[in-house]
Amino acid sequence: MVFLLDVHLPISLSKFLSKQISCEAIHVNQILQKWHTSDADISKYADENDMIVITKDSDFKNSHFINKLLKK
Repeated sequence: MVFLLDVHLPISLSKFLSKQISCEAIHVNQILQKWHTSDADISKYADENDMIVITKDSDFKNSHFINKLLKK
């Protein structure tokens, strides 16, 4: 599994997940425009790279469940 962690989560969590068997994790601050990356760009990047977004941001929940914009 490949995870993309949103800006509201600590980079240390992505490092922890990356150490687990069969896991890879990237933090938003390591890609695109770092903490300036829009939710839409994060969603697009995750979908294009078959990643699962981990976030505390309710906007992503709405995008996924209500607007059907985010695959995972």
